[in-house]
Amino acid sequence: MSRTGGAGAKQRLMSEMRNLRNEKWIHFEDDESGNLLKWRFALMVINSDSAFNGGYFKAEMVFTDDYPFSPPKFRFLIPITHPNIYPDGQLCISILHKPGEDLMSGEAASERWSPLQGAESVLRSVLLLLDDPEISSPANVDAGVMYRDRRSDYNDRARATVEKSKKDIPEGFEMPRSFEPAPPIKAENDDDFWAESDEELDFGGSDTGDEDEDQDMRDFEDEGDEEEHDGSEEEDGEDDP
Repeated sequence: MSRTGGAGAKQRLMSEMRNLRNEKWIHFEDDESGNLLKWRFALMVINSDSAFNGGYFKAEMVFTDDYPFSPPKFRFLIPITHPNIYPDGQLCISILHKPGEDLMSGEAASERWSPLQGAESVLRSVLLLLDDPEISSPANVDAGVMYRDRRSDYNDRARATVEKSKKDIPEGFEMPRSFEPAPPIKAENDDDFWAESDEELDFGGSDTGDEDEDQDMRDFEDEGDEEEHDGSEEEDGEDDP
């Protein structure tokens, strides 16, 4: 019996899918009304150092009603020559293995699935695995040997797979080239703003203060004239007999 009853799993998956639709490296071709327990999408490799750079790899992920207590299943829908990918597209990757330690494989519990994981952590792990395969216990032995001993042949096979995957890109869909957002458009300088003008610049100040200063200066000059006039009269009075 499911520990979530199915409703809890679908509610969580709906939230996870909504967040993933905002990511550049994954593309859902259907709308959100699809089957929440079976996702169909494409993973895009945006890494210039990767042998799979530019790939548009269709894949699917299947969940159970017991999610997130049980891990999902993942597989590519396009053949990919890779040490950790089986011929049917399924992956040999620790995060998709059931919770708990496995003495046979030597995997620690921290490497395997746990309810704290999610769809995004699985998909990011898949992208990392594409660029950094684990060849000590390969799912595809021939691919592992090619990667180890004939890297140029391996890279050529990877590039051929990338070119084949591009045929699945939907019409009108533009492949991202970088995870980083485009820089903002630089504003053009307004040369007219800095051009010299014969008009007097008005910075919005009030002229009231200038008028008060002019009036004070006139009053000061008038007082000086009155004192000078009074002094002249007193001098004239002293000369009278």
